[in-house]
Amino acid sequence: MFALAVFLLLWQNGILSCARPTITSPRQVAGVPQYVLDYAPLVYMDTQEEYFPSDMYAQITNTHPEINLTSIDNPPEPLTLENLDSLNKYGNGGMNVYLTSNMPVTSSPEWLIGIVPDSNGETKNIKSAAIIVNDHGSGLVDVFYMYFYAYNQGNTVLFQELGDHIGDWEHNMIRFEDGEPQAMWFSQHGNGQAFTYNAVQKIGARPVSYSARGSHANYAIAGTHDHTIPDLNLPAGLIQDYTSKGMLWDPTLSTYFYNYNGNSSSFESINGSPVGAMAFKGKWGDQQYPNSDPKQSPPFFGFVKYVSGPTGPWNKQLNRTKICPENGILCIIRDQLGP
Repeated sequence: MFALAVFLLLWQNGILSCARPTITSPRQVAGVPQYVLDYAPLVYMDTQEEYFPSDMYAQITNTHPEINLTSIDNPPEPLTLENLDSLNKYGNGGMNVYLTSNMPVTSSPEWLIGIVPDSNGETKNIKSAAIIVNDHGSGLVDVFYMYFYAYNQGNTVLFQELGDHIGDWEHNMIRFEDGEPQAMWFSQHGNGQAFTYNAVQKIGARPVSYSARGSHANYAIAGTHDHTIPDLNLPAGLIQDYTSKGMLWDPTLSTYFYNYNGNSSSFESINGSPVGAMAFKGKWGDQQYPNSDPKQSPPFFGFVKYVSGPTGPWNKQLNRTKICPENGILCIIRDQLGP
């Protein structure tokens, strides 16, 4: 009875609430340098996560393209990940196009939940990631590990949930020199953080990233992260993310692979991965609902619950010079974990 009581207590507190995958040797993929996989990040989901890595194709089958909250007349049919960039001929080169949910977000469509990683860390039968290789030459290679989620649950500030949106692209980037990892970028709200490879936590040789509950921002350590100030994560504050060692996801098991040409800003498919999904210039979710929409919450100091969906991988500065995006914020490469 005592053993049963201890088990139930651990389960209730989330300690035994997740499967721990057995990490096997990295896979091999034709056309992909082996170091890209040998050092690919492993991602811990939060123990209380409700929105998991999602199927890119399901995002298309459960949405329709709109511009200015109005459906596009006679869009290409059927839309697929291969021809998604055909929407770029509409609305300012595609940038005004929104993949808008066929069902109201307030009805909590099941497809927004995503797929829980199995005991091997795989999101079975779906593609929930994209690995993009940018070879700069002279041995310098940036590899972007892009993670897709159907839904982003915003932060709660003063009891108000703000910044939810359909569609969510987050990423890690690892910079390699002659096949050796040098530094790693963790995407977060509006910016992120960079650490040397030696500094980050690892399972074997593979670095660990912690996905924040709901928002899926990536952090190098578990715990509470206040992100009020860009590039600085304090243990408490007004706008907080939460990370912990929940289910472990191995994105390499459910991913598409691409090469990226920085000179032409173009993608090259590896092993038949659909290029249209990467080249699509529109948003992967609904446009922000107006204040008059019953789905929208009343503004809270100018902020609302539902905001517009995000752009895709093409807009994540895939040809950056530094490990950090070039956005005017100081690029700090930390050699030890911390804020």
